[in-house]
Amino acid sequence: MLFLIILLSVAMVLDCVILVFLVLMQLPKKEAGAALAFGGAATDALFGAGSGNFLTKATKYAAGIFFGLAIFLSILQSVRAHQPGSEFMEKVKQHQNEQPALAAPPAPAPAPSAAPATNVLNTNVLIVPPAQNTQSTPVEAPTNAAAMPTNAAAPQK
Repeated sequence: MLFLIILLSVAMVLDCVILVFLVLMQLPKKEAGAALAFGGAATDALFGAGSGNFLTKATKYAAGIFFGLAIFLSILQSVRAHQPGSEFMEKVKQHQNEQPALAAPPAPAPAPSAAPATNVLNTNVLIVPPAQNTQSTPVEAPTNAAAMPTNAAAPQK
């Protein structure tokens, strides 16, 4: 079946190339454009005055063959993927067997250490150690403005 898929894929690529050339050789409605630049005027000399009819029919047949090959190849690929011995089915079964192992609960996180570890991947995090209190007695704020100390030595502006 793989040989048939490869053979039909090559036929589809050749059909694509033929389809591109057929579209480029057709005369445009205004007698100018890409078909004229790529030899559209030479089709009258090669195929005769009715070359538009021949190229139109050939384009229709090439497009029909292209769509037929695309549908047939998609059916063949689907059948090949669902065969019992296919690689795809083996990987699906292997993945299904691994699912219960993945469903196990995660292990508890270890307690944080005293020294923070540097994380190279996440540099946006700033770790600040807790502030240490160096004063043994609390300082109370003054209750009125007269009790606030003033700096007499500072120059006034």
